Amino acid sequence: MFSKSCEYGIKALIYIATQSLEDNRVKIGDVAEKAGCPEAFTAKILGLLTKKQIVNSLTGPTGGFFISKEAMQEIKISEIVKIIDGDEIYNGCALGLNECSSHEPCPMHSRFTKIREELKQMLKTTSVYDLAIGLQAGKTVLVRI
Repeated sequence: MFSKSCEYGIKALIYIATQSLEDNRVKIGDVAEKAGCPEAFTAKILGLLTKKQIVNSLTGPTGGFFISKEAMQEIKISEIVKIIDGDEIYNGCALGLNECSSHEPCPMHSRFTKIREELKQMLKTTSVYDLAIGLQAGKTVLVRI
């Protein structure tokens, strides 16, 4: 559903948020390992999320990535998806046609429109904090062992 970049970005952000709830800053290698993402890819994505002021980073021996509790409660997953993948998930054709609309629909258009709207609502109402709390409580996982 999401690009690999977006998947990695969301997973990395959730992990950083869980650690930030415990007042920990995390290094790239730790984020990549715990989120199950390639380190170089993770660094690139976190660079983008830092530039867009989604996460913060400090350099040095006590540095690392972190996010404030207030920010994680405000940032919705839809923002992360838009930063990394754009809005194609909300507008693209379910079958990948270049043009698909209610005037010239693909065979799945009417069914997919409803699902896409529900997805959009879910992403707009789910915060980074919501997902971090589930992970922190052990109710969810980022990586299968």
